[in-house]
Amino acid sequence: MALTHALEQILYMISSSLYLPVLLIVTLLAAYSVYTCGRLAQEWLERRKAGSRTVRLFNLDLAVTLGRQQRANAAPLDVELELLLQTHEHRQLVKLDQIRFVIKLGPALGLMGTLIPMGISLAALAQGNIPSMASSMVTAFTATVTGLGCGVITYLVALVREQWLRADFAAMRHQAELAASRTLDAPDLTIEEDGHALSETL
Repeated sequence: MALTHALEQILYMISSSLYLPVLLIVTLLAAYSVYTCGRLAQEWLERRKAGSRTVRLFNLDLAVTLGRQQRANAAPLDVELELLLQTHEHRQLVKLDQIRFVIKLGPALGLMGTLIPMGISLAALAQGNIPSMASSMVTAFTATVTGLGCGVITYLVALVREQWLRADFAAMRHQAELAASRTLDAPDLTIEEDGHALSETL
């Protein structure tokens, strides 16, 4: 019995020590969710005016990659284009994974923010401290609502961003294939033009 009581005290101390960090992180997640919604609205307006910024940056890097192909000892064009595509796709997926992480973390921390104050409120109830118990219960339910709200908001943001990224990835692959076909056809066109000019000279 003494060992059980000691373990219970240790677990209670661990749970109580996590109370403030959990509330702090849930608050930060709520602020991050609002920030994410603002960034989503900003990107939506930017896409309506100037198109996708991701595709524009890819086109700039694509022009640099095509320019490097004119140098000696350059890597094969298909290898360079595939590396460029994977680099840009990975960069965007990392940003999307940050939002997906909040989708999982928000409800989990909200649940922790519920259970920890409930344990504190039960301890206060055992001591007859009703106001402290009521305050802990209010905090518990508030943390639950906030955590679930963060999960729902970031889930909706992730859905919209996934649709945008699918369209961006398709556009980037189209641009890469188009650039590759033009680059590979360019020598053939040069040869045909030279041959046509030579026949006219003869």
